[in-house]
Amino acid sequence: MSNILGLGGVFDLIMLAAVMGIITAALVFPLTFVRRAKQFGYPSTRAYLQAAPRTDAEKRDAADLALRGLVLSALGLLFPPFILMGLLPLFYGGRKLVWASMGLGLVDDADVPHA
Repeated sequence: MSNILGLGGVFDLIMLAAVMGIITAALVFPLTFVRRAKQFGYPSTRAYLQAAPRTDAEKRDAADLALRGLVLSALGLLFPPFILMGLLPLFYGGRKLVWASMGLGLVDDADVPHA
């Protein structure tokens, strides 16, 4: 007696799970960015993503963001659409970490008078 679902049925279930995962990630990541922007006191999500981390909590958050993006991009080896979902957090988290390691963003540009 052969498998009840058959090989095609198992493949369909795997693809359905991958599509549902992509849809879930597409909904969860923007909400996570909005929540974190409010948590750290930024006026908008865009300001949060563009700012260099100011505190240790923001640096930990940037590392977490970069690692989540890296994991999603690595999952892209199995399910290619995950690469696209992982690029956004990998880019912004990585950029924040690089800025923090270089010491950039320690002085707010609005406070520095221009010559």
